Amino acid sequence: MRLLLTYSFSSLSSHIHAWLISSMGDGMAALVAEMVIVGISLIVFLVPLCFFLGYMERKVAAFMQLRLGPNRVGPKGSMQIVADTVKLLFKEGLTPTASDKFLFNLAPVIVVVTSMLVMAPIAFAKDFQIWDLSIGVLYVTSISSIAVIGILMAGWSSYNKYSLLGAMRSGAQIVSYELSIGLSILSVIVLTGSLKMSDIVMSQQNGWWIFKGHLPMWISFVIFVIASTAEINRAPFDLTEAEQELTAGFHTEYSGMKFAMFLLSEYINLFVVSAIAATLFLGGWMPFHIGHWELFNHIMDFIPSSIWFMGKTFFIIFIIMQFRWTFPRLRVDQLLTLEWKYLLPISMVNILLATLIAIMGWHF
Repeated sequence: MRLLLTYSFSSLSSHIHAWLISSMGDGMAALVAEMVIVGISLIVFLVPLCFFLGYMERKVAAFMQLRLGPNRVGPKGSMQIVADTVKLLFKEGLTPTASDKFLFNLAPVIVVVTSMLVMAPIAFAKDFQIWDLSIGVLYVTSISSIAVIGILMAGWSSYNKYSLLGAMRSGAQIVSYELSIGLSILSVIVLTGSLKMSDIVMSQQNGWWIFKGHLPMWISFVIFVIASTAEINRAPFDLTEAEQELTAGFHTEYSGMKFAMFLLSEYINLFVVSAIAATLFLGGWMPFHIGHWELFNHIMDFIPSSIWFMGKTFFIIFIIMQFRWTFPRLRVDQLLTLEWKYLLPISMVNILLATLIAIMGWHF
């Protein structure tokens, strides 16, 4: 096992922890202060990230359609998403008279908070993650499934038939595609032997699983990307927001900042599923290493681990964004047929192949 030269953030976190203890004592005050710092840091990271993803999506759409995209507000249209956010800030937040007002206002909060909670075990760089718990993968799959409750809550509380239909579609879609996502993740766990995110990353020190796991890992990666796109309700799986049929789906009645919160959660989810795919199949923050090529591996170690992680994550984000402008929207029956007749059976056979490779030790 090689000694990585990649810079570790453990010294930085240790200094902050020691400073808080020396200032506040080793008690609840220091713990709460650490939680507040983490929460503020996460918000400061996510808001600009979502701005950039919004801008990136418009530019990718323009690239796919041979046009320019935003090019008026700011350099190369870079401030267009900021202008749209300011517009949403000043829009009045309307609440339907017949709606369940408490649940109507609570739904977007649940969706955003759930999206942020999923980021806890993700390793953004070497020794740089919020919470390296021993069941990190199980935590991610469990918490992410709570988001459907917020969507169902939004659709039901709006007292609008289009919103309710969109929410019910979302419920069926998320519950269905979670199975394929779970089996794809399970194939990595079988080869790694751990649910801990840091262990999964370190197991790829001598090669990313998509390369050393043979065909089952390629199949798992493709299925994970497809099913994750459906899980976060992005085109061509955006039946929950089908404008031609349901006006805007479960957030038809939302406006102003409540609507902006749903958009925020969509981009956070896009980043999260891409980050998880990069962690499980592409080595996370781990540099690209080739066997015993010591000189090549040594050079790769000089690239910061955070750049490796973000580069892989944005590569997958670009793929998912291309889906939107490449494939037409599926019908509801086609959406469920794809999962239950194709992705799920393939995933079940694939997990058997991955298990066989793990037992026989055929992986690199």
